[in-house]
Amino acid sequence: MISLLVGTNREGSLSSVLTNWLGQVYQELGVEHKVLELSDLPPETFSPQAYTNKPKKVEEFTDFILNSSGLVVVTPEYNGSMSGALKLFIDMLPFPESFENRPICYVGIASGQFGALRPVEHLQQVFGYRNAYNFPKRVFVPAVYNSVDKEKGVVCEDLDKRLRDQATGFIEYCSSLGKKF
Repeated sequence: MISLLVGTNREGSLSSVLTNWLGQVYQELGVEHKVLELSDLPPETFSPQAYTNKPKKVEEFTDFILNSSGLVVVTPEYNGSMSGALKLFIDMLPFPESFENRPICYVGIASGQFGALRPVEHLQQVFGYRNAYNFPKRVFVPAVYNSVDKEKGVVCEDLDKRLRDQATGFIEYCSSLGKKF
């Protein structure tokens, strides 16, 4: 199974639209997947007490990640980095087993011209520190409003191809590391 993580807790985000569209791509490729929406986490997730007394939904998300063969992170750019909700969620996951030897794939989206290059690079550092395997074929989506439609999903042929190529490559990468689907 592949877990796909929406890197913001903003409801109705284009990150969510793209992630759910990408889930369909993995399904077409015959890979079971689970989309994890940070917007589904309860407000108490963002309380200091959540580190020691994790909300049930955080525990459910943790189980999906621990049982996945790979993780795809779709991250928007927030002030030159990832969202605070995404960083907090990563910090709440068990160390080291959450990411130790786990393949991670990245898609960055932004309204600007660099397509969330910075948050993807920051995430690669975080996951590298956690001994994850960073899949090198990243996809950056600049001017996301021109490429992703809230109702139709991905509407840009070039982006469609790049995401499908990435998904196929990520499945092969995970398999080469002995991960089962």
